[in-house]
Amino acid sequence: MSSRETDAKAGGLGRRRFLKTAGAAGLTLALAPLRSAYGQTESADALNIALVGLGAQGRVLMDAMLKIPGVRFVAICDIWPYARTYGQRYLKKNGFEVRAYESHREMLEKEKDLHAVVVASPDFWHAPITNDCLRAGHHVYCEKMMSNTIEGARSMVHTMRETGKLLQIGHQRRSNPRYLVARNRLLNEAHLLGRITAANAQWNRAVSADLGWPNHTAMPAELLAKYGYSDMHQFRNWRWFKKYGGGPLSDLGAHQIDILNWFFDVSPSTVIASGGKDYYPTHEWLDNAMVIYEYKLPEGMARAFYQVQTTTSAGGGYYEQFMGTEGTLRMSENPKYTQINREAAAPPWDQWISRHLLAAAKAPAKGDDDSSANDKVDARETAELAAYYLPVVLNKAIHQPHLENFFNAVRGKGTLNCPADEAFKSEMAVFKAIEAVETRSLVTCHPSDFIA
Repeated sequence: MSSRETDAKAGGLGRRRFLKTAGAAGLTLALAPLRSAYGQTESADALNIALVGLGAQGRVLMDAMLKIPGVRFVAICDIWPYARTYGQRYLKKNGFEVRAYESHREMLEKEKDLHAVVVASPDFWHAPITNDCLRAGHHVYCEKMMSNTIEGARSMVHTMRETGKLLQIGHQRRSNPRYLVARNRLLNEAHLLGRITAANAQWNRAVSADLGWPNHTAMPAELLAKYGYSDMHQFRNWRWFKKYGGGPLSDLGAHQIDILNWFFDVSPSTVIASGGKDYYPTHEWLDNAMVIYEYKLPEGMARAFYQVQTTTSAGGGYYEQFMGTEGTLRMSENPKYTQINREAAAPPWDQWISRHLLAAAKAPAKGDDDSSANDKVDARETAELAAYYLPVVLNKAIHQPHLENFFNAVRGKGTLNCPADEAFKSEMAVFKAIEAVETRSLVTCHPSDFIA
C-alpha cells in the first residue's frame, strides 16, 4: 500500500481538512542545515525537538525518537531534578547534548530554534503546556489523554485551529501498519466480517504497588505545590488521583475506546457502565470498570463492551475484537493476541490470502487426549471456525510510526493520523464512560458532544 493510499484511507486527514487544521502557510519549513552532537552536518530537514516530561511514558517516546533519522534533541523539561539528570545523561550517551529546564515556559523563552515539542507530562498539565507551545509557534505531539477535563481538551483543539500549528495526539495504533491494513483493507474494502453486530475490548493488569522514589531525590513541598502536587506520593502516582488524571478508563481505556470509534467510524449514541474503588484504599480513581457503548451504524445497531481491570491480569491479553455475521477480527499491538476467524457459512477468503492480506493459521496438532470431532456439548454448538492471522509485521517500537507520521507532517510530507479534533471525539467517549460509572445511569450522547 502506497503512502498516498495510507494517508487517504487510514485515519489521516483529507487535503482540505489538513490545510484547515495545519494552516497552509508554514508547512514547508525553511530549515537550515544543523550540526549534530558529533559535529557532522545533518540533512536540511532535520528537526530540533524538545521533550517535556521524562517519566515512564516520556522515556518510551524518547527511545522511539532516537530511532528516527533527522530528529535532533536540543532540550528537555521536567520539574523533578532526578528525571532531568537521567534525561541529560541518557541523551548524552546517544550523542545529544541537551539543555534541561524545570519550567516549560522558561524553555520556550530561551529555546529559539525549536521546530516541535513532544509533551509527556501528567494529564492535567497537557493543556497548559500544549497551548503554550502552540502559541509559541511550535508544532506539538501530545500524549493521550489530551487532558483530565473536557474543557482542557477542547482548549487544545481551539488553540490548534487559532495558531495553524499541528497537534498530534498519541493514539499510536492509528499509525500502526497492522491496524491500518485491518481497518482499511479487511473491514472497509473487503467487508470481511459481513455486518458487524458487536465488539469487545479489554486491558487487564495485575495488582501492583504504588510507585516510590529514592529518598535523596524527594522534592521540597514548595516546589511540588508550585506545580500543583500535594506531596511526592501523589506526584509519583498521579494517575490514581482525580485532580491529575482520569484513572484506568483514561490511562488504558483511551487507546482501545479510540479503536472502537475509529473502526466503526462513528461516535457512540449511549453508554452505560459500572465500576468501583474496591481494592486500593489509597487511590481516588476506580480499580475496574465495565462499559457498554451503543453505536448506530449505517447497517444497524452494534454494541461494544469494554473492560479494564487493575487487580488481575486475567491470564494476560489486551485487544480489540470486532464480531460480524461472517467473521471475527481480534486486533492487538501484540501480534500473539491477534486472530481472525471466518464463520463456517461465510464465503471463502481465498482472494484476500492471494493478496497477502490474510494468511491461514495452521490447524493445532491433535493429541492423544483430544475428544472426537463428533463430540459436542450441545447440538447447537457452532462448527469449529477456520483461523487466520494478519501477515503484516511492525519491526519498530510501537510508538515510532506515529511519531514518524508527526515529523513527516511537520516537514510538509504527510498528514496527521490523529489530529486533536479527531482525537477529541474518542476522548469525549472516555469522559462519557466515566460519567456513566459515577452516575450509575445510562448516558445519552449527542453528535454535538464530540465536536470541540
